Amino acid sequence: MKLGPLRLKLQVACGDAVAFGPGKADLLGAIAAEGSIARAAAAMGMSYRRAWLLVDEMNRCFDPPLVETLRGGGTERGARVTDTGAAVLVAYREMERDAAALAERSAYARLRTHLREAPLPSSK
Repeated sequence: MKLGPLRLKLQVACGDAVAFGPGKADLLGAIAAEGSIARAAAAMGMSYRRAWLLVDEMNRCFDPPLVETLRGGGTERGARVTDTGAAVLVAYREMERDAAALAERSAYARLRTHLREAPLPSSK
């Protein structure tokens, strides 16, 4: 039985909320690239409402906020990732790389000896 590589899901908690995780990191990166929450959501195949809720949760968990919305006409509208948002994204991606290195540790090898390739069917 060949198991795939270690896959950890890093989440940063803020009280009971998930302040940051892989999906929010991807969304923040898309906002930086697209300059708009709506265009970032579309690029990710996500609804604007879902993207807005994720941005709102991130902004409520970090000080200062990670995303700033720009109102007005012309080129000065949309959204931008703040300096804090960029710093949080860089730090999170570094943590992901550090976590990937856990696959080389003996604890990972011991855990893998007990892990199934896929879950058993539900007994319900």
